[in-house]
Amino acid sequence: MKALVIYDSLYGNTEQIAKAISGALGAEAKAVRVGEVKPDELAAYSLIIIGSPTQGGRATPAIKTFLANLPADALKDKRLAAFDTRNKSFLVKMFGWAATRIEAAIKAKGGNTTAQPQGFFVKGTKGPLVDGELERAATWAKAIAAGVPTNLMPGDYEVKKKE
Repeated sequence: MKALVIYDSLYGNTEQIAKAISGALGAEAKAVRVGEVKPDELAAYSLIIIGSPTQGGRATPAIKTFLANLPADALKDKRLAAFDTRNKSFLVKMFGWAATRIEAAIKAKGGNTTAQPQGFFVKGTKGPLVDGELERAATWAKAIAAGVPTNLMPGDYEVKKKE
């Protein structure tokens, strides 16, 4: 399956997650920063995953602009998913997360997500990633590829690992 992970990253955390996702999806997957992908390139991929750091409860301006400028049919018949990086602050919970807003933008363009939006945690506002998040991202990606439920919360990876 050809997969494309489109991301924006400010401190490198979202980029690390995007690369863990693409690595878990195999040789026909790649992670690309949002400014380096053109809408007409999406036709070549059956799975597209879009991620952003959460800023004020939203995706970065680059991700929002990319999604807003997509042609109406660019996401048609694609398997789609959204993720973000976030901290555990109560303010972030109050304002929401980038992943749910990315999912809403995907749906507004006529796309349908095949996985629940997923958040990956950072320490503080700049990171680094919380221990185990790269592994959880890889597990989430493999679940998407296999078509199984994808609501993996922190700690799920460790439980599955022990089985």
